[in-house]
Amino acid sequence: MSRKKIGIFSAAIIETLGLNIPVGTPIYISDSNWEHMKTSHPEAFKQYGGDIETIIAYPDYVGLNAKDGSIEFTKEYILNGDFVKIAVRISLQNIYYARSLYVLNPNRAKNFIQKGTLKKLDK
Repeated sequence: MSRKKIGIFSAAIIETLGLNIPVGTPIYISDSNWEHMKTSHPEAFKQYGGDIETIIAYPDYVGLNAKDGSIEFTKEYILNGDFVKIAVRISLQNIYYARSLYVLNPNRAKNFIQKGTLKKLDK
C-alpha cells in the first residue's frame, strides 16, 4: 500500500482542539483511503477530491468527532454553500490518515458551528 503526505497539523489546529501531538505531525492518504472516498461519496469526491490538500492546509473549521475519534477539517465554499469535511484518523501504527471526504448538510454544519462541535479556525 502506498501513501502520500498531504498535510500537517499546524500549531493553530493543535491549540484549537487541544491535541497532544507535535506541530508538524504529518497527515497521509493511502490508496485504500482514495478508493473509499471515491466509492462512498462519489459526487463529493468528483467535485472536491482535488481540494483535499487545500482543505487540510486551510480549513475554516476543525473539530473532534466524539463517536469515532476522528479529527475533522471543514472548508466552507461560499459560492455554492457547501461545507466539505475531511475526517482524519490515527492508525494502529500512530499514523494520521485522511479517511473520508463528504459534503455536510448546510443546516447541520451551522448547527455544529453553533454548538461548538466545529470550531472556527483563526487564520
